[in-house]
Formats: sequence, C-alpha cells, structure tokens
Amino acid sequence: MNIQPLLDALDIQEDAARALADDLRAQIEDLQNRLREAETHLEHLAITRKTVTRLADRLPAHTPDLPEHPDYPRILAVFNQATGPLRAKDVCEALGHELLPKNVEGTRAKLKRLVKLGILTEADTGNFARKQ
Repeated sequence: MNIQPLLDALDIQEDAARALADDLRAQIEDLQNRLREAETHLEHLAITRKTVTRLADRLPAHTPDLPEHPDYPRILAVFNQATGPLRAKDVCEALGHELLPKNVEGTRAKLKRLVKLGILTEADTGNFARKQ
C-alpha cells in the first residue's frame, strides 16, 4: 500500500494549521500591543484626572458678574492681596479715597453688595473677607 498520498495530505493540513497558528499568534501579538497602549492611555487619563482634581481645588470659583462700577474690580484686588478680614475704612484707604464718612459708607455699601453676590463674607459686623 502506498501511503505517500496520505502523507502529502497530512503535509498540506499541517502547513494550513501552521499558517493558521502563525496568523493567530500575529493577531494575539497585535492585540497585546493594542491592549498595552489602551492600558497606558487609561493610566495617563487617571493621572490627568488626579492632577485636574487637585488643581481645581486651587482655582477660584466662578465670580458672578460684578456691578458696573470701576471700584468693584479694585475692591476685589484689595481682598486678593489681603491676609485677613478688612473693614470698609481699610478698603476705602486702599482704593485711595479720602477717609470721609460718605466715602467709607459708599465703600461699605459696595462691600455689602459683594456679600449679597456671594463674593465676600462678613465674618462679623463690619469685617469683610474673600469667600473661600
């Protein structure tokens, strides 16, 4: 009996199986590379989220629109440089206004308006501070 045709058929099947295995190994290698890239991307996104979250705590809250008067941005600049609460007289002086009762009361009214807008707080009567 001649088994050569049977061996030839086995060779053909082995070659086909070997080609399929090689193709599947290449696909697996490609998938492993893509998986590593996806995992690296996920790690970078996690780091970015952590960084952004930490930085967000340091960013000032959105400031509501200020009333249209040139003193309001200047008042906020005074509070940004302040190390503690300020009285209307202190703010008036920092703005370069004369310490006349009308100027101090006008400044106090502006400070009260900034409290209503949620930008400043009045820690105790007459002492104003930037809202944290």
